Amino acid sequence: MTAFLSAAVFAALACGSADNRSTDALTLEEAVGQMLMIGFRGDALDDDTAAMLRDIRPGGVVLFDRDGPSGGKMVRNITSPSQLRALTSKLQETAVIPYFIAIDAEGGYVNRLKSKYGFGVSVPSAQTLGLGFTAETAAAASELAVQLRELGINWNFAPVVDVNVDPESPAIGAFERSFSGDPAIVAEHAAAFVEAHQEQQVITALKHFPGHGSAAGDTHLGVTDVTATYRRAEELAPYRELIEGGYDGPIMTAHIVNRNLDASGRPGTLSRAVMTTLIRDEMDFEGVIISDDMQMGAIVAEYGLTEAVIEAVKAGVDMVMLANQSGEYDILNVYRVRDALLQAASDGVIPEERIYESADRILELKRQYGIR
Repeated sequence: MTAFLSAAVFAALACGSADNRSTDALTLEEAVGQMLMIGFRGDALDDDTAAMLRDIRPGGVVLFDRDGPSGGKMVRNITSPSQLRALTSKLQETAVIPYFIAIDAEGGYVNRLKSKYGFGVSVPSAQTLGLGFTAETAAAASELAVQLRELGINWNFAPVVDVNVDPESPAIGAFERSFSGDPAIVAEHAAAFVEAHQEQQVITALKHFPGHGSAAGDTHLGVTDVTATYRRAEELAPYRELIEGGYDGPIMTAHIVNRNLDASGRPGTLSRAVMTTLIRDEMDFEGVIISDDMQMGAIVAEYGLTEAVIEAVKAGVDMVMLANQSGEYDILNVYRVRDALLQAASDGVIPEERIYESADRILELKRQYGIR
């Protein structure tokens, strides 16, 4: 397998100011802000959104081309290449601590940069890429990463490393999001995809840990239990191989229930057995763990939003995503989550050290990729 670029290489490549921030310089409120990845409406930075971002100082923002709560009637964040570049530039101009600016650009069906908006790079689905050579995957991923950097996007929520256990799985297999049913092929193509992005200083995120490929349900819609279908050795294999090969970029969680991994039936995102015991202690992963959207049906059907976020952080999640793409659009949820985390720290429910631990990982990731 191809070795990943080292932190030393990134240090040599890094661009930006000489501001070597550390969590020592952050207030608790600022540290909590770094743990939030926020979605919002609008293809330009309006006064209300700008005020919210100034107040929260999130670690990053996630951009979409279609507004979920309105069924596409309201304008979201992506309408053309020039508009998107203007938006990302304005975001960074107004940031106190520069943002992660993230997008889903897996290729195939999951791509926010569509040709109908004027974007010129078209990447095949993971399933199609997995049938070919890794060099072809690397070439496609490199072209994509160049486009992302030119647009001011520094984080791609890809590649999917779910193993295609069930080709009809409604969230993965049915949309050709898995490279293969063979874990070795998944790992090989994921490694090629990741390295091509690293060379362009675009962050990746392996997803969805600990494995979504056997799910008969869709966690966007509701609780999804894979206890009876999950294949532990196979579905963890790509993560093990990539981590052992030097991958230290982010990993995104899955909201799936797996009672063989957590007998309590908690979704993986909220499970300490999964987010700490398995991935940190057993698999020796030291990078940033980011949740899938905390407003998805698998979470809100069983938990309150603020309760779920607190449980996710207690479990070991570093960044929580609030995409504001599900249910009724309410940007005040961002404030509620921020305030709930601060209150949890004040009450001793979440030790302050736990928050600063996550903020430190997040700032280190920004430093590594020159986002500072």
